[in-house]
Amino acid sequence: MKFNKKVLGNILFLGFFIFLFTPYGLNTRAKLTQGVTYIKTLILPPKAETIENRADINTDFLLRGIVNATDINLSELNEKVVFINYWATWCPPCRAEMPSIQSLYDDYKDKIEFIFITSDNKSKVEKFYSNHNYNLPTYNMLSNAPQEINTRSIPATFILDKQAKVALSEFGPTDWNNDKVRKLLDELLAE
Repeated sequence: MKFNKKVLGNILFLGFFIFLFTPYGLNTRAKLTQGVTYIKTLILPPKAETIENRADINTDFLLRGIVNATDINLSELNEKVVFINYWATWCPPCRAEMPSIQSLYDDYKDKIEFIFITSDNKSKVEKFYSNHNYNLPTYNMLSNAPQEINTRSIPATFILDKQAKVALSEFGPTDWNNDKVRKLLDELLAE
């Protein structure tokens, strides 16, 4: 079977239909969303920008460390590869991609910088992490995000190269623990 936008649309519609008629419960819906996310990622994996097409950003972006993190300014991370994810504890698509992000974090936390941005408060995030055995460095924004990585939709993920340019941007849930993402991270580390 050839996968195209119509097939993907049908798969996502079916997933949404099942999601609507599934008994209420974040864990059940998160599991369904994980399945749809996995299929979406197989068909349309995140695609990185070529070096010449990467957008420069203003890295003056203040963040308050709320869980597993201390306060930082994004400018402190120049010359490092940075994985930025906007999410919330109440968001089923965000919850669906968290296991894959935790696996990626476990393998790359000593090589790249991870920043998880939420508007949730510290106690809500700590409870969520405790219930799911996550230990991701999580922040609240203290200043406006740079335009190139500013979003109102969640989940949204941006990967910055060592020159603080946007190498990848992805909106919606994705399986982040896959060979293509790992290859991209390894390439960005080697640049």
